[in-house]
Amino acid sequence: MAKRYGGQFSPEATEKSRPTERRDTYATAKVDPVGARANLMFIPAIPLVFMSLNDGATGLALGLGAAASWALGAWLLREGLRAQAAYDQRRVAKRPAIPRKLFASVLTGVGTAIAAYKSDPALLAPLIYGGAATALHLTAFGLDPMRDKGVEGLDDFQQSRVARVVDEAETYLEAMADAIRRAGDRRIEARVEQFGATVRDLCRTVEEDPRDLTAARKYLTVYLMGARDATVKFADIFARSGDDAARADYLTLLDDLEQNFAARNQKMLLEDRSDLTVEIDVLRERLQREGVRPGE
Repeated sequence: MAKRYGGQFSPEATEKSRPTERRDTYATAKVDPVGARANLMFIPAIPLVFMSLNDGATGLALGLGAAASWALGAWLLREGLRAQAAYDQRRVAKRPAIPRKLFASVLTGVGTAIAAYKSDPALLAPLIYGGAATALHLTAFGLDPMRDKGVEGLDDFQQSRVARVVDEAETYLEAMADAIRRAGDRRIEARVEQFGATVRDLCRTVEEDPRDLTAARKYLTVYLMGARDATVKFADIFARSGDDAARADYLTLLDDLEQNFAARNQKMLLEDRSDLTVEIDVLRERLQREGVRPGE
């Protein structure tokens, strides 16, 4: 009976023998926050355009205006949902600079009002329909985050520096994910996703305590930029030749990078814990000097 080869030098054995701790692939998966409801918002604009073709110049202009308002509102809604998902994912975040979901609701109401005026050129009916559409849109999709989260007491300048570095790191990770798809190897794609999750753990640690930015900046900029460049070069080579040696070298590089990123994150967490211990000890000593005892 045939037996699958699984010796020491097989690819599967090489991957299983790595010391890096594996995460659950589904734990690192990211779901697009734009669901079917948001995509359906593009549909009403299409029949309105065709229905306006035989309504004369005025009817066509009103129909196109209403359709454009609906389409722009649907696009802003998609972007607003993605911005809210990024806001919810981070423990420390500032509110979106542009309230996209709110603007989407207003544009939906404006488009509905124009479409209603096209059929009933009065004033009251378009206002009623437009207001109802805006209210229903807000009820269905909600408002944008309207306040900063977790930044109370933090320096604005330092927080802005952290935000820029984290955004740059996310750009590098997205570039790595886009490049590795060209390799056509699902295992390597999953490995890059796992590495990205480790990098994002480091980003979250820096966001929670911006004082850690100095220690982590090199990892989130220089090292991550090098990882992106290596990924792009590997994807181009592997897509053309399927070189197993290049694949093994790239996976080894990811293992080394992930171990270093995880070690840096763990060290910063331990340092933060040590700082907390010092603060607690200082406070206890001060209370003892002032003669305060538990229960008094």
